[in-house]
Amino acid sequence: MRDPVYSQFKATALSEDTLRSQAPSIFAEGPMLGVSRRYTFVPTAQIVEGLRKQDWVPVTVEEQRIRSEARRGFQKHLIRFRRAEQMQTLDEWNVELVLLNSHDAGCAYQLHAGIFRRVCSNGLVLSEGSFQAIRFRHSGLASEVVVEASFRVLDSMPRVGEMVHRFSARLLDARESHSLAAHALRLRYAGQGEPPVEPETLLKARRPEDERTDLWTTLNRLQENLIRGGASDFHRDRRGKLRSVRALRGIDSRVSLNKAIWSLAERVANGETLPPADSQSFTA
Repeated sequence: MRDPVYSQFKATALSEDTLRSQAPSIFAEGPMLGVSRRYTFVPTAQIVEGLRKQDWVPVTVEEQRIRSEARRGFQKHLIRFRRAEQMQTLDEWNVELVLLNSHDAGCAYQLHAGIFRRVCSNGLVLSEGSFQAIRFRHSGLASEVVVEASFRVLDSMPRVGEMVHRFSARLLDARESHSLAAHALRLRYAGQGEPPVEPETLLKARRPEDERTDLWTTLNRLQENLIRGGASDFHRDRRGKLRSVRALRGIDSRVSLNKAIWSLAERVANGETLPPADSQSFTA
């Protein structure tokens, strides 16, 4: 799976050639062999074209790695769209539409609300509490229904802006920052044993603009360090290998972690004190 293409400044709309090169599954001409007769095939390319006509343009694309050759060309893919009128702006952040689909019956059409933050090229995904993901089963589905649903993301833009403002205005003390980082670290390494770094490592800023202590900036530091990887405390494990956070490659795992971290930030913004990170009752 290729890394997503990001632009730190003005966005560039991806051409059809780029989409074909980076995610051929978008252009599948039929579903994978063996799917149910009730499966309605709606090619993602048709959705992309419909969204373009409604001024949503693709800016990021990727597809899932496969273990079985039978799934090649039908596997899960993710496309992030931005409004055409926002393509030439230099705003700190922009609301995006996140589309997931596959043609192997492994994934329903999904629409999520996302945020692209220019400073760090972070692609956030909002939690279910902020924006209920829209899902469509591949049964009796028409492409127009998916395109029409994209306007729910437009309707959510004012609310998203209000939340970013709330996050930006909420200053965190050292204890709160550590607690948020500890919970995010637990979410990232749930069921994987001891994390490779301490929570403090995730709070390190990669650029001067990210050294602020507000919730919005802290959220983005955590998201970038946990998903893009590379954060290290410069200690070595028992084998002498440098301990660091590895990049999270899977589409599902990245979307799920994104939403879970956003949910944590919502709870803090709402005045909730997070329980101890090792609490068995903790949920994002």
